[in-house]
Amino acid sequence: MAADAATSSAKQAPEKDPGTSEELLARIVGFLEEEKAEELVQIDLRGRSQIADYMVVCSGRSTRQVTALAEKLSDTIKQDFGRFSKMEGKAQGDWVLLDTGDVVVHIFRPEVREFYQLEKMWLPGGTAELD
Repeated sequence: MAADAATSSAKQAPEKDPGTSEELLARIVGFLEEEKAEELVQIDLRGRSQIADYMVVCSGRSTRQVTALAEKLSDTIKQDFGRFSKMEGKAQGDWVLLDTGDVVVHIFRPEVREFYQLEKMWLPGGTAELD
């Protein structure tokens, strides 16, 4: 009987509001600014790509900061929105990609960011059109 009560109360626990893509973007940008990410760029992908609504590109000063930003941001999104983020590149710490669903976040070391120049493909006048 106690197990039934615990199960029914767990089912009634409110889920977190996943929020709109704009709310998620605002929280991500705010977090990255608070945590001292550098050269933050927001790119609106709506109507240009089906992979996400927005892309955020920023830099960390070191592999340690890149990794820490990604881990903390993933935890923040999970706590605030109940969303799990897919993370790639954390082990190397040169370029970490966080896929939150509506917003894709790229966190680079400055040298790696300069080499790939990812945001230049997506900013107005760029050439990217992915579906």
